[in-house]
Amino acid sequence: MTPSLPAADPAPGALELPRPPGVIRRFLADHPLLVDTAVVTVYFVPSILLTVVTLIMTPSVAGAIEVALVIAAGGSLYVRRQHPRVVFAVAMAVLVVSTLLGHLVDFVPALFALYALAVYRSTSSAWIGFAITAGASLGSLGITQLLRRTGVYAAQPEDPTSTGFTVLAFSLVAVLIGNNIGGRRRYLTALIDRARQLARERDQQAVIAASAERSRIAREMHDIVSHSLTVMITLSEGSARLAQTAPDRSAETMRMVAETGRTALGDMRRLLGVLRSDELEGAAHQPQPGVGDLGELVERFRAAGMSVRITITGEPPADIGQQLTVYRVVQEGLTNALRYGPLADTVEVTIRFRPERIAITVEDDAAVHTDAVEGSGRGLIGLRERVALYGGTLDAGPKNPAGWRLHAEFDAIRPAATTDAPATATDLEEKP
Repeated sequence: MTPSLPAADPAPGALELPRPPGVIRRFLADHPLLVDTAVVTVYFVPSILLTVVTLIMTPSVAGAIEVALVIAAGGSLYVRRQHPRVVFAVAMAVLVVSTLLGHLVDFVPALFALYALAVYRSTSSAWIGFAITAGASLGSLGITQLLRRTGVYAAQPEDPTSTGFTVLAFSLVAVLIGNNIGGRRRYLTALIDRARQLARERDQQAVIAASAERSRIAREMHDIVSHSLTVMITLSEGSARLAQTAPDRSAETMRMVAETGRTALGDMRRLLGVLRSDELEGAAHQPQPGVGDLGELVERFRAAGMSVRITITGEPPADIGQQLTVYRVVQEGLTNALRYGPLADTVEVTIRFRPERIAITVEDDAAVHTDAVEGSGRGLIGLRERVALYGGTLDAGPKNPAGWRLHAEFDAIRPAATTDAPATATDLEEKP
């Protein structure tokens, strides 16, 4: 009477579940109706034969009632999987009525009902059913004995003690077996559900990781393309104006345009190379930019005509990701100043590295900022995501009385133990 597991949807992610051991177990699990028919046959055939023969030999109302009870109990056993409580109620009626009629106590349906409660409902339901069975059997036996002693009716004498002990013993065995099999069934079902849940979570994490990687690549592409194109456009326009009056300076400016383009192209190749695993093998990629590359970044903007002053205090973090975040924040701030505040006299960049916190401020004094009609706002969105990764915030907006200010703060992971001497304002002062 091994129960079959409930049908479930196919597991996600091609989850392969173990097959039940044994050919017979698998056969019984795949044919529950056949098992139910066998159970009904084991009880119904001998019981109906016994009651019908008794009714024919000694016709009576009690014999007819017993035949009806056997038919009702046998039919109810077909629904013991779906409605075990209904089957238990019918079995209790059969047990009590058969006992009060004074014939053999019919407790076999109660055994199947207790087993079904333990397997298809819960352990507590089975023990409650056992208590009800014990009370109903002992109570009906006691009532029968009282009726016999008072002479209300003369029934076939039975030993109530042995009968009650037999009912309780077999009922206890049915509950214990049912609890064992039902517990194993519920445990296996819980394991399968957990495996399916883990498979779904695995697939969801893969989707989330892919989405996060796409967002990261989009941020990097924006930083590279937006910065490089802004600088190249500004340098090209300056070179065009100097072509007639100062050809040497114009040529130098165009060489800086080419250098900026080559750098951007290399950054894009390195970034897109991670999407193609076959190009990773043997590829020598340059490291991501960090605090040490801020000097070169500032020089490119100065070459584009911006007056940039930068001040760095404290020791930069050793974490590469945080150094990249610092670089990108400064790059975005300078790019926006060059694009939307070309009339600014000075752009101040202040970076403060503290053991617990990193603060970056980029502000200009442009009286008028042009509308960001060419931008999409993705740069600031990407920066906020970068800064939020380290528990920080980023604010950008106009300042009084004029100009624009970008300020970012986030937690420092760990200050560098031994680093080169940090850059200072005099190191990166605007060249005369």
